[in-house]
Amino acid sequence: MNYKYFPHTEEEVQEMLKVAGVKSLEDLFADIPDGVRFKGDYQLPEGMSELEIREYFNNLGLLNDQFVCFAGAGVYDHYTPAVVPNIIERSEFLTSYTPYQAEISQGTLHYIFEYQSMMAELTGMDVSNASMYDGPTATAEAVLMAYAAGKKATKVLVSDTVDPKTRRVVETYAKFHGVDIVNIKQKDGETDKEDMQAKLNEGGVAGVVVQMPNYYGVVEDFTGFADAIHDSKALFVINSIAADLAVLKTPKEWGADIAVGDAQSLGIPMTFGGPSVGYMCCTEKLIRKMPGRIVGMTQDNRGQRAFVLTLQAREQHIRRQKATSNICSNQSLMALFVTIYMSLMGKEGLKEAANLSYAGAHYLCDKLVDSGLFKKKFDKPFFNEFCLTYDGDVDALQDMCLAYGYLAGIKIDEHTIMLAVTEKRTKEDVDELVDVILSINENKEEE
Repeated sequence: MNYKYFPHTEEEVQEMLKVAGVKSLEDLFADIPDGVRFKGDYQLPEGMSELEIREYFNNLGLLNDQFVCFAGAGVYDHYTPAVVPNIIERSEFLTSYTPYQAEISQGTLHYIFEYQSMMAELTGMDVSNASMYDGPTATAEAVLMAYAAGKKATKVLVSDTVDPKTRRVVETYAKFHGVDIVNIKQKDGETDKEDMQAKLNEGGVAGVVVQMPNYYGVVEDFTGFADAIHDSKALFVINSIAADLAVLKTPKEWGADIAVGDAQSLGIPMTFGGPSVGYMCCTEKLIRKMPGRIVGMTQDNRGQRAFVLTLQAREQHIRRQKATSNICSNQSLMALFVTIYMSLMGKEGLKEAANLSYAGAHYLCDKLVDSGLFKKKFDKPFFNEFCLTYDGDVDALQDMCLAYGYLAGIKIDEHTIMLAVTEKRTKEDVDELVDVILSINENKEEE
């Protein structure tokens, strides 16, 4: 039977079967025992028109609960311009695999080059690779870079203010590469500089990893960190949420050797936790230790601008046993996503979105503290995410907020809740969340 949307004719099917040496499609499955084969009828609905199928799936979608999101902890509800998914769904982007042949991959190589240029500018670093899977794995790859560059040094210090999810990924990578991960204590929500210095003084440290803003939303002051770390012949690694770098001090300005983090904040929808994209940038000195692809710009034999994979004679290709990493890239579709996003937003747009997030978070924090129900967990500067202590049942509070349609933050511990605000949250959203929380507590008091 021929089907309208099947690509092969009956004649082509028979030709392929003949080449395969079988008489029918059933013969291809002859090795599957009869006892495990499904012989019933598939429970599929009758065929529908396009209008009917759209309505069917729309109704399914309406069964999902729609929440106003005030949660973050690494994944944020930022605005996505409609044109971004429209462009990346073009077939030449969506189906592209890898640009091994530069002659036929100029489009892919071009946008990767633009991605690298934008990320290098955003972080202030010299070079960027062609993107990583996500922020945690990018951080783990940076740890391996520091270890490879550290020669005989086997320890990497990781601050306790780094996101626990990231630290667990780092520990997993490190375990199978012989890297000893040592935690730096946190003090009042910040990296304890004295504890870091004491561990540096013990020697054998290849790198130090911190986060900006850190897991608790605190904007840490890294003054003096780079000098202390470099005096110990170690590398300084800063993990940052990409969008925040539009207004915060860049890793380069802090003296970092490697800048890593997650770029989901650059317009990628949360989509139940993925996909995302990690970024990695570094100083020019470390470029040959950097994993992943690097695209360069050159000229072809006609003098026209062209793009190529560069620095390819590296250990990833010719001496795998000595490689820092054998990762190539995340295949760059999500890198294209953030490249289009940054192109559309521009420098001023990125700053405006960041400033709106900052203003909304501080407005929410002030309203909740003024209610008398919450106190600041850390009296430190923060950007768009912050921790509050709540003298009550955090789980019950969040459950009640969910019932009203609000995803009210992340529970940090028994009495601590962390809330995040992005440019998508209006003043009305914030006021309504505060009113819901106040009404919940009034009802509790009446009971």
